[in-house]
Amino acid sequence: MLTRLEYRINTALERYFPEQRLFLKSDSETRFIRLRPVTQAVALTGGTVALAWTILATAIILMDAISAGSGRDQAQRQQVLYEQRLTSLSQDRDARADEAARAQERFNLALEQVAAMQGRLLASEDRRRELETGIDVIQNTLRRTIKERDEAREQTEAATLALASQTGTKKTDAGRAQDAMATVDILADALSSTAQERDQMEDMAERAAARADVINSEKKALMARNNEIFSKLEEAVSVSMEPLDKMFREAGMSPDELLNQVRRGYSGQGGPLTPIKLSTKGAEANADQTRANAILQGLDRMNLYRLAAFKAPFAMPVKGAFRWTSGFGYRRDPKGAGNRMHEGTDMAGAYGLPVHATAEGVVVHAGWDSGYGRLVKIKHEFGIETRYAHLSAIRVNVGDRVSRGDRIGDMGNSGRSTGTHLHYEIRIGGRAVNPMTFIKAANHVF
Repeated sequence: MLTRLEYRINTALERYFPEQRLFLKSDSETRFIRLRPVTQAVALTGGTVALAWTILATAIILMDAISAGSGRDQAQRQQVLYEQRLTSLSQDRDARADEAARAQERFNLALEQVAAMQGRLLASEDRRRELETGIDVIQNTLRRTIKERDEAREQTEAATLALASQTGTKKTDAGRAQDAMATVDILADALSSTAQERDQMEDMAERAAARADVINSEKKALMARNNEIFSKLEEAVSVSMEPLDKMFREAGMSPDELLNQVRRGYSGQGGPLTPIKLSTKGAEANADQTRANAILQGLDRMNLYRLAAFKAPFAMPVKGAFRWTSGFGYRRDPKGAGNRMHEGTDMAGAYGLPVHATAEGVVVHAGWDSGYGRLVKIKHEFGIETRYAHLSAIRVNVGDRVSRGDRIGDMGNSGRSTGTHLHYEIRIGGRAVNPMTFIKAANHVF
């Protein structure tokens, strides 16, 4: 049965695959191999399948190579775009740093101008006092001169009465004539002397009146100058106070409460910023005194702002090259623990990059702390605390007092971290706040 089926198959295929013989000749004999149609069909089918598989495998390999090449190109393009974005962010950060430096220069210049204007204001006030004293002296001299003139007139009238009483005595006509002539001479001399004194007094009065007019003109000019100085001082104080108010409000801190705390810490009195009191009789202050006191209060407030600014963390903890890697708020945990609150800001940079204190304060922790790794905590004024985590080295000890810009450690990868970076936190009253609020707020002044 099998032989008959094989025969039929060979007969059917013989039209397409005639029987072939392959001769193999050696030195001693010649042999041949008969290739039947079935054998040829099987060989052709196997070769076709092998060729198709080779073509399919080659196509798959080529497609994988092409797709891999396009993926690399796309990754390279994304990397170039990312580097361009980083460069743009670095340039923008440098521009903001330059703007902060220029703002600090303008702030210092405004302080110098305010100090100079305050000096001129005090000098003008001394000049005004001298002018008032000169006017009082001239008025007293004029009153004394008028009083002496009245006394001379009274003496003349008394002499006239005495002469009249003398002429009523029993004397000869010659004696009375001589007495009359002597009286006339005395009266003439007295009248001449009185006239000279009167002329001198009138001349002194005219000079005093002219001097008073000059003094009044100088006083008006001085008042106009004082008004201009007051206006410039008020404008300078207003311009200088606005960015300070904005800086603390954007940082989420109440300026009034902040200044009250600073004022309690610096409660000494005296010096050039003490309110002006020109009267010791309890009289109300005039407009100039009120404006001067308002300006001095503004300067005192600005000085308190300056003290508060240097005690709050308005600075960058890293000054070298770095990039922002994670901000404040909820995020997907890099260790795969789901969404979690990130209570600080991460800055990635080179291993060992110096880390600096952002404000003056006292170190309350310097050592290892679980997920933070090597951690430094600094306690500042106003209930503020800053934290610097994942350090590779700590350069301060507990109890050390540090100033803004002091190096407290080096950037590292200690604790629960996926790479070299600094985890920077700011806490107010124990509650974590966004550090970028303080960093951005400092751009208005520093």
